[in-house]
Amino acid sequence: MEFENEEFRTYRGYDLAYRREKSLTPSMEDYLEMIYRLYQQQGTARVSDLSRLLNVKPPSVTSMLQRLHEKGLVDYERYGNVFLTGQGKQVGAFLLKRHYMLEKFFYYLGVTQNLLENVERIEHNLTPEATRSLFYLVEYIEKPPGWFACFKSNLEKKIDW
Repeated sequence: MEFENEEFRTYRGYDLAYRREKSLTPSMEDYLEMIYRLYQQQGTARVSDLSRLLNVKPPSVTSMLQRLHEKGLVDYERYGNVFLTGQGKQVGAFLLKRHYMLEKFFYYLGVTQNLLENVERIEHNLTPEATRSLFYLVEYIEKPPGWFACFKSNLEKKIDW
């Protein structure tokens, strides 16, 4: 592996560069994902539901909904119903699919403790290329898994670092 053409940065440097390229913050993604989850589960989303499920105060929800509305992703009634636009539904569906894919990926790796925390910490930091590759890998793992049983048995062996 050669890194001659690679520009090294600190984690924060990569994060700042990635955020400039990306139009949604991790918080925006969390809100859209939760709104989409609520749509799937109960057909509607409300400010009060988001406040409770995301553990934030209603004014914070309203503030975020204003930002998402400016990006054309949601419409909302102040302290009332939240509606995803067509683009908001597409983004929300992708975010939830990405979340489930990462849950499966960690499960297949044998990660059981703090699974949700691991997914939440990683999902917002993947590049599109890494996300696409992980989707393909999880899809491959789920095909008839002759090789995966061998991988799992080796995973359980103790490794001395």
